[in-house]
Amino acid sequence: MIEQPSDQFPTGRLPAPGDVMLRLTGEITTKGRRTRSRFQKQLADNVRDSLESSGASCRIRSDWSRLYVRADVPVEDPLSRVFGISSFSVVEAECRADLDEIVKVGRATFTDRVRGKRFAVRARRAGRHSFNSQDVKRELGTALLEGASVDLTDPEVEACVEVRDDRALFYSGRPAGSGGLPLGVEGRAVCLLSGGFDSAVAAWMMLRRGVALDYVFCNLGGDAYQRMVLEVASVLADRWSYGTRPTLLSLDFDPVVVELRRAFRPSFHQLALKREMYRAAAEVARRLGADAIITGEAVGQVSSQTLANLRAIDDASELPVLRPLVGMDKEEIISRSRHIGTYELSSRVREYCAISTGRPATAASPEAVLRDEAGLNPRVLETSLAGARLYDLRTLDLSRIAGESVFAGAIPSGAVVLDTRSRESYRNWHWQGAENCQYPGLLTEFSRLSRDQTYILYCEFGLKSARVAELMQRAGYEAYSFLGGVKALRRLSRSSPELEHVGSGQIGGDEVE
Repeated sequence: MIEQPSDQFPTGRLPAPGDVMLRLTGEITTKGRRTRSRFQKQLADNVRDSLESSGASCRIRSDWSRLYVRADVPVEDPLSRVFGISSFSVVEAECRADLDEIVKVGRATFTDRVRGKRFAVRARRAGRHSFNSQDVKRELGTALLEGASVDLTDPEVEACVEVRDDRALFYSGRPAGSGGLPLGVEGRAVCLLSGGFDSAVAAWMMLRRGVALDYVFCNLGGDAYQRMVLEVASVLADRWSYGTRPTLLSLDFDPVVVELRRAFRPSFHQLALKREMYRAAAEVARRLGADAIITGEAVGQVSSQTLANLRAIDDASELPVLRPLVGMDKEEIISRSRHIGTYELSSRVREYCAISTGRPATAASPEAVLRDEAGLNPRVLETSLAGARLYDLRTLDLSRIAGESVFAGAIPSGAVVLDTRSRESYRNWHWQGAENCQYPGLLTEFSRLSRDQTYILYCEFGLKSARVAELMQRAGYEAYSFLGGVKALRRLSRSSPELEHVGSGQIGGDEVE
């Protein structure tokens, strides 16, 4: 089948030189006829979305085990991020499926390229012909041998031929695709997204298995934190979610935390938070008709992720909770995040879910958790869900998202600079003249500060300080978080050596405990 989005786009035969041949993953080709047809149609739709989202006009031809794409701009990059593709190649030449013609065109295509180098001829054949793939390898290899040498194990150049029915295609590269299943063929789920490494990688792994995702964000850090999470979600949506239109629902979870701290013993706070997050995600899934909840939990990574504690939180959701990272360690997860493109963003997101004030339980029984939960007011979560903000991630304009005004990239003359880190970090290095007002105390006691000053706050990454600056702005203060945190601030101080202040050992101003 040939699809054509525009009357102006050329309608020559597919495939032809310059077209891209896409190979389907083995998981598609081994399916039954009806399932395979459905998967391949979804893949073609997703390919079209990837190319049109990149600004390309395209035509797509779907054969039983190949897709052929013609576009008016290079498209290898977006195609590499469409799930369901095993590999792809740019067609360099084509001819009739005749052995003499194949040798003639292959010699013209590859002779200059293999001269003085080690090469190998790779050939595949499908259909009825008077020759086989070994004939192609032998005849074309002999034609290319002058001035070159054959090396089937480690060639410098590969001369590839694929014969399918009445045509032969020539190519030399075979970049890997992203594998997996076409996005959308395995239904829909809701992913709890925190913006950190784990949840983003978990989301990607389920997208790769063909599961379309929407996201639930339980916000414990204000608008600045929300903006960071939306940036991570946008990478997943814009780079990896072709064929779908994912949304993110942002819930204010501060009142939920206040309520669960009232109802639960301190050692259960982390478990209680997870259970409320599960309930929120389950309710969103119910509204969307989703079939599962996805989380970034891995066994033993933190106290709430021991096997006993996972058992104690699972029944908070009637839907299955899928944990694609369950057997991975942190280094594996971080490595995968680099490939996905979320590493830099996630590395700036701080942990806001650590709400326990005491020693957290590591082996809670479901019965004990349920006893504490009996005193929880369910209306608090219902209110949070009712006030949630919905974002369409594929059309999101991050420049217009609230929270941008909380950051500053410079320190105005006369501003009071507040270092919100620990006392030890402050002693190791701080901005000249900065006062050490540590985050936990400043978060609740900033009202002690004068309203007649402009305040620049900073922390390790600029997010915790952004939370305080946001609250201060709401209370009528002129307060900002320094964009990029300590790292950016140190760069600024090095550009003005007279401002550098390292290891003074002095605590400037009053410290808010």
